Amino acid sequence: MEPRTTVTETTVMLIAHDGEWTRRRIDGVESAFQLGARLGMPVYEVAKIGYPQRMRDYNERQKILRKRARRENESN
Repeated sequence: MEPRTTVTETTVMLIAHDGEWTRRRIDGVESAFQLGARLGMPVYEVAKIGYPQRMRDYNERQKILRKRARRENESN
């Protein structure tokens, strides 16, 4: 769960086993915990524990793949 900021509302991030993720707005902190309880999933506050390593690794892999694709497109 990501807290509300001056720029964004409270959001939840669903992170798969391989690190792929999606972010969605949610009504607030309590709603995030209710959703987690309903789905039987833990809810972690990113402000307290940070982002999981698997998510950071996934983002890095995607960055490498985008660079590789860009180079291939430029050479064609």
